[in-house]
Amino acid sequence: MSQDNMIVLATLVAYKLILVGVGVWASRRNRTESDFFIAGQGLGPWVAGLSYAASTSSAWVLLGFSGFVYLTGLSALWMVPGIWGGYVAVWLWFGRRLRSETAAEGHVTTADFLAGGQSPGGKRLIAGVAAAMILFCFIFYIAAQFGAAAQAFETQFHLPRMESVLVGAGVVLIYSLLGGFWAVSVTDMLQGALMLLVACLLPVAALVAAGGPSGVMATLQANEAAAYLSFGGDMPVMLLAGFVVGVWGVGLGALGQPQLITRLMAVKDESARRHGFQIAIVWAVLVFIGMTVLGLSGRALVGAGSNGEALFYQVARDYLPPLIGGLVIAAVLSAVMSTVDSILLVAASAVSRDLGVSRRFKGEGVTVSRIVMVAIALVAVWMTLALPSTIFARVLFAWAALGAAFGPVIVMRVIGVQSGHRAVLAAMIVGFGLTVFFNAMGALDASTLSGPGAVAAQWAQLPGDPFERVFPWLPALLILWFGRVRATA
Repeated sequence: MSQDNMIVLATLVAYKLILVGVGVWASRRNRTESDFFIAGQGLGPWVAGLSYAASTSSAWVLLGFSGFVYLTGLSALWMVPGIWGGYVAVWLWFGRRLRSETAAEGHVTTADFLAGGQSPGGKRLIAGVAAAMILFCFIFYIAAQFGAAAQAFETQFHLPRMESVLVGAGVVLIYSLLGGFWAVSVTDMLQGALMLLVACLLPVAALVAAGGPSGVMATLQANEAAAYLSFGGDMPVMLLAGFVVGVWGVGLGALGQPQLITRLMAVKDESARRHGFQIAIVWAVLVFIGMTVLGLSGRALVGAGSNGEALFYQVARDYLPPLIGGLVIAAVLSAVMSTVDSILLVAASAVSRDLGVSRRFKGEGVTVSRIVMVAIALVAVWMTLALPSTIFARVLFAWAALGAAFGPVIVMRVIGVQSGHRAVLAAMIVGFGLTVFFNAMGALDASTLSGPGAVAAQWAQLPGDPFERVFPWLPALLILWFGRVRATA
C-alpha cells in the first residue's frame, strides 16, 4: 500500500474509532424509545443544526450535486434556491408546531405527527401505511449511501465492491446500534463540520489549479457549448420552466422527509430551534457554493467524459498535496459512510414502533429496533450489490416519493387543517403512487409506447422531472382539503 493510502487509512481508522466511542457514550443515555429515537427531545442548536444539514445534504451533495454541475453546467444552479427554501420552510415554518406538539403529545416518530388528532384505529392505519412507505423508500436511500461509500473505497484503495460495501455498512451499524439517535446526531454533527471544511478547501484547490475564476471561464468558453454556460441550458422557455419547477421540487421534498422532521421534533426548545436554523442555513449556503465551484473547476480541469460522481475524489487525489489530499479523502469517506445512520434509525423506528412490532415484546422495544436496523442494512447491502444505480437517481427518487406522501399531510397539519384518517391515507397513497408512476414512466422509451402511456412517458422525461417531484402534491393537497373535518390550533 502506498504512503498516501496509508495516510488515508490511518485517518479513517482514527475517525471511525471516534464514532464508535460516541456510540458507547450515547448508549448510556438510552433508557426509553424516546431516548433512542429522538434523544429525549434534548438536542441543542449545534447538534440539531449540523446534524440536520449533514442528514439532508451529505453524499448526494458532495458527489451528486458537484457531478450534476460538472455534467450540466450553470443550469444546474436552479436547484439551489429550492434546496435553501426547504431549509427555511422546515425550520421556520414547520419547526414550531413539530417541536411543541412532540413535547405536548409525546410523539416519537414522524408517523405519530402524521396521525395526530385521529382515532386509535385511524392512527394505526396511518402509522402502518407510513411505515411501509418509509421502509420501501429508505432501502433505496440507504443503498445509495452504501454505494457512495463503496465508490470511495474502490477509488482510493482499489478494494472489490463487495468488501467496500460491507466495511462501510459495518461501521455505521456499530455506532448506530449502540447509541441510537444521540449517537447518530452527534456523529452527524462531526460529519457536518468535516463536510464544511472539505467543501471550502477542495473547491479552492481546484479553482487555483484551473487558473482562478478567469482561467475556469476561459477554458469552459473555449471547450464547451454555449448552453453549458447558460442558466437556460439552451432549452425552450416551456422546457426551462418545467426544469426549474422540477429541480425546485427537490427542496419541496424536504417538507416530508422523516429523517429531517425528527431533528425538529428532537430540538429541546424554541431558542435552540432558531439558532439551529441559523447554523444549518449558513452551512447549506457555503457547501452548495463550494460544490458549484468544484463542479465548474473540475470540468475545466478534466474536461468532459469523466464520471461526475467520482469527480470529488479525482480532484482531491490529483490537485492536493498527498498529505492534505489523504486527509480530505479520509474525512469524506467518513462523512459518506455516516450519512446513512439517520435514515437507518428512522427506518428501524418505522418497523419496530409504527408497525407495532415492538409492542409484541414488552420492555424490549430498543432491542427489537436494533434487530430491525440490522435486517434493513442487510437488505440495503444486497440492493447495492445487485441493483446498480447512480447515487443521485436513487436519492432523488426516495426523496420525492416520501416528500409527496408525507409533505402535504404535514403542511395541512401545520396550517391547522385536520383531515379525517381516510383523507390522510388517500392523500399519502396518491402522492406516493403518482411519484412511483412518473418515476417508472421516466425509465421507459416513449417511442415504443402509444396513447396515454406515451404521453405520460414524455411528461416524465422532461428536464428536472417536474411531474415526479411536484405534480403528486396537487391531488394530495386537494384530497386533504376536501376531507377536512375541523381546524386545529
